[in-house]
Amino acid sequence: MAERGRCPACGSAALVEDAHYAQQQLVCAACGCVLAEGLLTTTYTEEEHLREVAYSQSTGQKEQLSRCLQRGIRRVQDLCKVLQLPTVFEETAVSYFQRALQHPSFHLVSLEKKELLGGCCVFVTCRQHNWPLTMGTICSLLYAKQELFAGVYLSLQKELGLSVPALSLGDLVKTHLNSFRLFQHAAEVPASFVEDKEKMVTRTMQIVELASETWLVTGRHPIPIVTAAAFLSWQSLQPPTRLTCTLARFCKLAGVDLPPPAHLRLKELLEILLRMASQLAWLRVFKLDKKTVVKHIGDLLQHRIFLLKNAFCLEDGEEQRAAAPGEGSPGEGCPGSAPAAGGAAQEDGCPSEGKRQREGGLRPLLPPCLINPRKRLRTAAPSASDCAITGDEPISDSEIEQYLRGPEEIRAFRKAKAWP
Repeated sequence: MAERGRCPACGSAALVEDAHYAQQQLVCAACGCVLAEGLLTTTYTEEEHLREVAYSQSTGQKEQLSRCLQRGIRRVQDLCKVLQLPTVFEETAVSYFQRALQHPSFHLVSLEKKELLGGCCVFVTCRQHNWPLTMGTICSLLYAKQELFAGVYLSLQKELGLSVPALSLGDLVKTHLNSFRLFQHAAEVPASFVEDKEKMVTRTMQIVELASETWLVTGRHPIPIVTAAAFLSWQSLQPPTRLTCTLARFCKLAGVDLPPPAHLRLKELLEILLRMASQLAWLRVFKLDKKTVVKHIGDLLQHRIFLLKNAFCLEDGEEQRAAAPGEGSPGEGCPGSAPAAGGAAQEDGCPSEGKRQREGGLRPLLPPCLINPRKRLRTAAPSASDCAITGDEPISDSEIEQYLRGPEEIRAFRKAKAWP
C-alpha cells in the first residue's frame, strides 16, 4: 500500500482531489496517476450522501438516454434539411420523436427500429401538413427496408394516437415528376426529349385519372402507374421524335428507377386507349395499334367521359340496335342477343356476334382481376395412404362391438346381419 500523501508512481506529494462526473478522485498532479476513486453516486437525490445505487437508477442511465435523444434529434433535423422541409415541420417531427422515445413501447425495441423512428416522425409530419412524400423516398434516404419501416410507422401511429391523412394520387404525381431530369437541358438528355414540366404534369394527371376510372389503380402500387402514365404523356406531346423511345430508356434519361410492374400498367393503359379510339369516327379509318394510338391521346383525353361510356357501357344500346329493323346485318337473325352472350349468339346462328366478341367487342368496365383472373393453385397430390383408402374396407366385429352399447342395438345388429 502506498504511503499516505505521496504518489506510488512518482513519489510526488502533489495530490489533488478532482470531481470527475460526480465521482471524487484522488489524482497526482505530477504524473496524472489516479490513486483512489470515489463511490458511484449518480442519483440526483443521493449524490451528496455518497451511496452506491444501481446503474438503472443513476444519472449515467439518464445521461445515456439523453445522448440517445440528442442523436435522434440530430438525425431528424438532418433528414428535414435533406428534404428541404420548412422549420415548422422540423419542430413537429422533433416533438413526435421525443414523445415516441419516452413511450414505454419503444424502450425495448431494436436499435435498427429506433433509428427508423426519426424517419417515421418526419414521414408523419409531412403527411399531416399535406406535403407529398412517399415511404419509398424515406426508406431510400435511411437505407431501410420498406416492410420494417412500415411496421415502425404503424406502431408509432397506434401508440401515439396520430391521425395521418392518406396521400392523394394527384400529389403523388407531382412529387414523382419533380425528380425527373427531362425538364431542363443536360448533356445526357437530347434536346428533342426535353419537355415543359407543366404540360407533362397536366397530361400525366389526366392519364392517371383515366386509369383510376378504368379500375387500373385499385389495389395496385401507384408508382408503376404514374411511371407508365408519365411515359405516355411524354410521348404524346411530341410523337414523331419520341415513339421509338422505350420505357426503359425513358426512365434512364429521367433518372428514375423502372419498377417491374410498369410494363404491365403500360400495356393495360394502351388497351384502354385503343378501345376508346375505336369510338371516334375520325380515327376508325386508321389502323391504330399500341404505338400509333399515342399520337391521339390528346383527343382521347378531351372526350374521355363520352368515349368511356361508349366503349364499355353499350350493352343495352347494342340490344336496341340489334332488335331494330334495318340497322344492318349484324343484328339480323338474332334479335335480343347481347354482346355479353357472344358464345350463345354464335350457337344460335349469329356468327358475326361471336366474332365481334373475340375480336375485342364491347365489354363491361370491370377490374383487370375479373377480366384476366389468375390461375388457381393446383391442389397437392394425395399421398399413397390416402389413395389406398376407398371406404369399402371391411370392418372387423371387434370394431363394430365397440360402438354397440345396449342390448337393443345388439339385437338390431344381429337381425340386420341375418337379413338375406
